[in-house]
Amino acid sequence: MSCGACGQTMPIPTLGQETDASQDGARTSHTSYTSVTYAGFWLRLVAYIIDSFLLGIVLGNLLLRPLMGRPGGIPADNPWILFTDTSPRITALLLLFLMANWVYFALMESSPWRATLGKRILGLEVTDLAGNRISFARASGRFFAKILSSMTFLVGFVMAGFTAKKQALHDMLASCLVTRKT
Repeated sequence: MSCGACGQTMPIPTLGQETDASQDGARTSHTSYTSVTYAGFWLRLVAYIIDSFLLGIVLGNLLLRPLMGRPGGIPADNPWILFTDTSPRITALLLLFLMANWVYFALMESSPWRATLGKRILGLEVTDLAGNRISFARASGRFFAKILSSMTFLVGFVMAGFTAKKQALHDMLASCLVTRKT
């Protein structure tokens, strides 16, 4: 949790109680505290760039390479056809890319890692508001809510740099946080 006035990280209580043994053998109980640091816009952008690069390599080799330069496929001299052609084959290919991205992001963020490869490299995790692992359904909702973040001329993404918990619009809609491991 961060201070609303200065932005400094503040401790938040965890659910468990810890006990300490004092020198005389008596046990004392107290609530344990853990510090939460939220991941800001720039760190999240770098994680997204890493994920996009890795996905681009894998999906490019699996989906595009077999179609490049073949009759009825994607012309090798004009790859921009992916962005300009609205034929059923290009639409189907773009839907395959979207589905692959959805499965990657939703599975990874709902996994025990709580992060995609890019987020894991940078020490980031996606959690619910209580700090717990999110479900596949919530991760899917968060992924598709990114469409709304995009439809706001990317302001939905930039919000992560200005909100108290560094939440983008899609994080707020899915009740999620992106935190840094400290």
